[in-house]
Amino acid sequence: MARRKRHSSEQAMEILRQIDEGVANGKTTAEGCLEAKITKAMYLRWRKEYSDAGDGQARRLRELEQENANLKRLVSELCLHKLALRDIIARGGP
Repeated sequence: MARRKRHSSEQAMEILRQIDEGVANGKTTAEGCLEAKITKAMYLRWRKEYSDAGDGQARRLRELEQENANLKRLVSELCLHKLALRDIIARGGP
């Protein structure tokens, strides 16, 4: 099974911009997608998601993605602490 490649919002917006430039210069959307190595469905999904995203929205989206990553890291650290405490309790103390 092929590994899925994740693109950041900035990368997606840059790819959309490149495809739009190609279309303006006479390429088809399908050719632009092929060059960018994304599917037409992904292009359409990104177009729908980022069509109204200006710089402010892109910045806010990036901040939310960073906050989400930090929260995920904190949750994983808390889970590790919880497992360590359970292990200590199961052994009967320090």
